Amino acid sequence: RGERESQGEPSKPASLFNRDFLPYIVLLLMFTAWLVTNSDLRARSIPYSTFRAHLAAGELESCVIKETVVLCKLATAASDSVSTDGDDEWVRTVAVEDPELVARLEQAGVEYRAERPSGLMEALVWLLPFAIVIAFWIFLARRASSFGSPGTSMLGFGKSRAKLVAVRDVGVSFDDVAGCDEAKQELLEVVDFLKNPDRYTSLGAKIPRGVLLVGPPGTGKTLLARAVAGEAQVPFFSISGSEFVEMFVGVGAARVRDLFEQAKLQAPCIVFIDELDAIGRRRGVHLAMANDERENTLNQLLVELDGFERNVGVILLSATNRPDVLDPALLRPGRFDRQVVLDAPDAKGREAILRVHTRELKLAGDVDLSLVARSTPGFSGADLANAVNEAALLTARRKGIAIGESDLEEAIEKVVAGPERKSHRLTGEALRRVAFHEAGHALVAHYTEDGPEVRKISIVPRGREALGYTLQLPTNDAEMMIATQSALLGRLRGLLGGRASEEIVFGEPSTGAENDLQQATALARQIVCHFGMGQSAGLMHCAHDPAMAGAIPVGYDWEVGSGTDCSDATARAIDEEVMALLAEAYESAKKLLFEHRSELDAVVAALLDSETIDGKELAAIIARARELHQTRV
Repeated sequence: RGERESQGEPSKPASLFNRDFLPYIVLLLMFTAWLVTNSDLRARSIPYSTFRAHLAAGELESCVIKETVVLCKLATAASDSVSTDGDDEWVRTVAVEDPELVARLEQAGVEYRAERPSGLMEALVWLLPFAIVIAFWIFLARRASSFGSPGTSMLGFGKSRAKLVAVRDVGVSFDDVAGCDEAKQELLEVVDFLKNPDRYTSLGAKIPRGVLLVGPPGTGKTLLARAVAGEAQVPFFSISGSEFVEMFVGVGAARVRDLFEQAKLQAPCIVFIDELDAIGRRRGVHLAMANDERENTLNQLLVELDGFERNVGVILLSATNRPDVLDPALLRPGRFDRQVVLDAPDAKGREAILRVHTRELKLAGDVDLSLVARSTPGFSGADLANAVNEAALLTARRKGIAIGESDLEEAIEKVVAGPERKSHRLTGEALRRVAFHEAGHALVAHYTEDGPEVRKISIVPRGREALGYTLQLPTNDAEMMIATQSALLGRLRGLLGGRASEEIVFGEPSTGAENDLQQATALARQIVCHFGMGQSAGLMHCAHDPAMAGAIPVGYDWEVGSGTDCSDATARAIDEEVMALLAEAYESAKKLLFEHRSELDAVVAALLDSETIDGKELAAIIARARELHQTRV
């Protein structure tokens, strides 16, 4: 009934024998059986000895002998002497094994008869335990449906849990998706095929059976898939890859078969499997059988995509952010033979996304979305949506009537660095150390020609661990895609500027540089191993994660996720060169800060005074301090 309602069909009235009413019917039968077997409840219970006494005294008028109960009617005089209630003339006692009972009844002249339960009553008594067991199993099955989608039962493991979204309920079109014009252009063919299939079939053309949406998290893969269904006006099956796999063998493959059977009945339609890597990981030989069920599911999916039967009118859309771990058989032509890449949007795309997310928001007149887009390089669509929502919450918190430029800036900082922790403010020497640490980062980055621009410095704690932060954002999107060797070395020097500043001023470092060292080590290893800018590995690509290298090294274990693609001697040489790069960058940062110590002190003084300074204020402070130092010299 739920599926008919989702497709716009009127729901039929519930039948009495519907599964929903079955437990109540069982309970009604149980109550009826109990009521019939206990029809003599109004009779007063007496001991068998009292019954013998009434029989010996001739106080019984009639008697009904049953299997377990003897029901007697007392004479009028006896009933009046025993009870004041006229309705209490019937008494009952538990039947005991008394061979002389019938003889005593005849001797006393009591009218008696025997009764046995009817055939219906015997059937009810025999069926009652089975009815209780069936009701208990139905209860367990309905409880087990909470672990899956509504309507599934514990006895229906093999049924697909895909949700069928009706055409009217999709509610998304290409107008609601921005920042991925190339991807939308790729999917227009799919939409046109679903709308006008004869145009392609008449020419003998075949539409791709599977379309794989590839991109980082938050780039709008799921939204784009829904937009395809909304534009094509066809049913849309949605399911996650993890919902196919269960602990029971064969369940995932059965669900794949059931999903495609349902899709063929709704053809033309779209089947969307999110997080395809949950079932589409590369197959291999394993020592344990933990992944047999996942591999069986993948095998069934491969058969459904390109088997003997054609899935006419069924187009499979899938999304993943790990295409490197997918099985090659899944990506070959004939299955997922088209891959649509969704990258982080550029400035123009971010502006379009911001306009989509702010259509229903009240913006102040000073808000320039193009400026906000330029100040958020690297943001995905989900990041921008989160930032806009945070800005609206901040505006509501301050009881504003429109979202202003300052609200958007604060929201962006909150997304990048985390929320402010006003209850964790530092004081005294600890605050000065944090100020020198962040000023060291900012000053080194300021004097790095090819480095990202410093947008803001703050000594206000944010997030879980940051006691202060230096916000650096690229001036354009090209800086995020292409970086020269000098730019990477400058970025490495900037990461170590905070620790260098602490050592210059306080004579020793602190634990505050842990995250800086982690990022610097990763960047130095990328310079040597990934980008071919070192001497120890040369032009050889020595990926630390072989899955990202594009080739499978010998001895690599896909389950453990570890392995090496270089010799031990090369690995040792790489480690030595990484340490040398870090040491050289650290000494370069210390030298730069020694030369500009007066400017470092000026930036720290401004930070201690106002806690936060932006990029323009930083440049002005450095310029004034440099002029003052030159005047003194």
